[in-house]
Amino acid sequence: MPVAVITAHGQPSAPEAPEAALAALAQEVAGFMPGWDVRSATLSMPGRLEEVAEDGALIYPFFMSKGWFTTKVLPKRLGNIQARIADPFGLDPALASLAADALRAEAAASDWPLDEVDILLAAHGSARGRHAAAAAFQFAKALATALPGPRINCGFVEQSPSIAAAAALLPSQCLCLPFFAQAGDHVRDDIPASLAKANFPGRTLPVLGALPGAARLIANALLDASADPG
Repeated sequence: MPVAVITAHGQPSAPEAPEAALAALAQEVAGFMPGWDVRSATLSMPGRLEEVAEDGALIYPFFMSKGWFTTKVLPKRLGNIQARIADPFGLDPALASLAADALRAEAAASDWPLDEVDILLAAHGSARGRHAAAAAFQFAKALATALPGPRINCGFVEQSPSIAAAAALLPSQCLCLPFFAQAGDHVRDDIPASLAKANFPGRTLPVLGALPGAARLIANALLDASADPG
């Protein structure tokens, strides 16, 4: 039976809850992948990845970019385990359509015409490298194609423009979309604090990894990766 392992960063200070949430996601993904053994591991849970990964496994990074954790930390943790690493969640070409559906529904629920809506993409960014911001800007471009009409603005936790600075420019009909896979401290604490600082008048959607259809998207990505000999 082929093995897939969904891995995420988790929460080093309190690893149990993110580990349980990732396990629930893996179970949901498995429902779309009959004949597969779908496992999960956060990097913050000591020894968990090494316990569930095995030779021949397909590793799925539940991350938003090919940054430090996916290109350096994850291969180092795998060590001598001969596993294949798929592209991360945030770079999936189908993710923009998934987000567009959620944003369209949110705007419709408020009776907001799409061409009068501003979207704030609240992302992590990084002071150490360009990959995190590049992934956010790439996604914003894809989202603009999948959802024509709204104006899309990017703000970051760890670099400029900050989320507060980007949010301060927005009108009343605006939606915040957190460009994150899981709802960790940045999503629970930093983003709301930044929005409050800017008197953000709109509403905030769940993280991309919690949107309806995310599990099916991950399953499709794993199946596509398994069929690709490259």
